[in-house]
Amino acid sequence: MRARGWLLAFLVISCAGSLAARGQAVATAPGEQAKTRSGLDQEAALRASQAVVGKLPADYILSDRMGLPVSLSRFRGKPLLVNFVYTGCFDVCPTSSRALYKAVDAMRGRFGFDQFQVVTIGFNQPTDTPLAMRDFAARLRISDPNWEFLSPRAEDVAALTRDFGFSYVATPMGYDHTLQVSIVDADGRIHRQVYGDAFAADSLGEPLKQLLTGSLDTGSVIARSTGLKDLIGKVRILCSVYDPSTGKYRVDYTLYLEIAGGLTFILAMLVFAIQEWRGRRALLRTQVQ
Repeated sequence: MRARGWLLAFLVISCAGSLAARGQAVATAPGEQAKTRSGLDQEAALRASQAVVGKLPADYILSDRMGLPVSLSRFRGKPLLVNFVYTGCFDVCPTSSRALYKAVDAMRGRFGFDQFQVVTIGFNQPTDTPLAMRDFAARLRISDPNWEFLSPRAEDVAALTRDFGFSYVATPMGYDHTLQVSIVDADGRIHRQVYGDAFAADSLGEPLKQLLTGSLDTGSVIARSTGLKDLIGKVRILCSVYDPSTGKYRVDYTLYLEIAGGLTFILAMLVFAIQEWRGRRALLRTQVQ
């Protein structure tokens, strides 16, 4: 049943993608996928997307909006959201990117501005140049400094999209492609694929919370923290819950109380141990005298 739900999502997403550039000329992209004119095979696309979960994409060199070289490995060290677009699309790609921007903004507000990064890659080469990607970001009014828009080399597109499980074909109406965001962990491995054209903050935020805290277990979060600042940041993320009525994250004070209770217990046990130690030392001194 779950697989059927995913397949239904692909059916909707792929058809929407093919209608995005109706009436426009379609540039030929490299790779066998782009040469196919019969439309996207949704079942194969889903299998390809899920097959790369847990895998490490190669370290490709892309160009940023200023034409400067950027390697994918530069984004390691923090979780990363990756999505693919083509700038000639005037409907689905901009709409999904705006939805992603809204979700990212909601997560930044609770998780912290520097906790994760976002990368949008233009797969239609040579059309999606650095200038085209810059114009695309400007049209959407995305000025997030932790969100980069990149252009791959034409010869790398087929391998790059395959590494991320992103499928696309050129059709007479435009590109028929999957709409997905790949959630990548701090080591560069694909952690989760999220599908749709209207990304909600919770669909991206919950997997991100797991990556940022390392665990949803309160005790583990406390134990794995490397310092007070790290602990405060992780507690802030852990105590954030999605509110569907507002589409944003809010504070869950019950988790704060649980964490406070856990810290109080640890402190009480520490005080008890110190008192026991002092009591035994005093008893030993009395016996010696």
